[in-house]
Amino acid sequence: MAHRWSPERERMGLLVIDMQEYFRPLASGIVEKVVALLDAFRRAERPVVFTAHGHRDPSVDGGMLARWWGEVILEGSFDHRLMDELSPREGERIIAKRRYSAFFGTDLEECLRNQGVEDLVICGVMTNLCCETTARDAFMRDFRVFFVHDATATADWELHLASLKNLAYGFAVVLGVEEVIDALAL
Repeated sequence: MAHRWSPERERMGLLVIDMQEYFRPLASGIVEKVVALLDAFRRAERPVVFTAHGHRDPSVDGGMLARWWGEVILEGSFDHRLMDELSPREGERIIAKRRYSAFFGTDLEECLRNQGVEDLVICGVMTNLCCETTARDAFMRDFRVFFVHDATATADWELHLASLKNLAYGFAVVLGVEEVIDALAL
């Protein structure tokens, strides 16, 4: 059963996950969609928060991610930078994270709550790793989660689709960019 409730404009916040240079090859097809979401949230004067995944010293802060993948994004490197097209504006937070979930070891929940966010819209990369894990964590923290299927991306279509199905079943309402923009216009 997929839930079909709509996000409420005055409760909405946008979380842009890991749209960094490292992920440009995966994210190239969604950059314009993420820009459209950013523009809409900014016009509606609703909160926007970014995440940037990175590590200072993988032997200390890499954990299982470093062991699993064998490489990590180093803070301060070109790969760590957010894509220029998606530069945060004054007042928009960048949450530094070191795990798949943007909530793990960060103040993201407090940041969102302080801005009145209850309906969390998630976009970015990778659908099946950081985006999905963050969406599940948001649900467990009692946010209403809205996952944008055409503004998230990953390495393989089947992984993308599997995540969307899992999230729609138990954690998030899956929407398209235009549906989110329409909700902001109400």
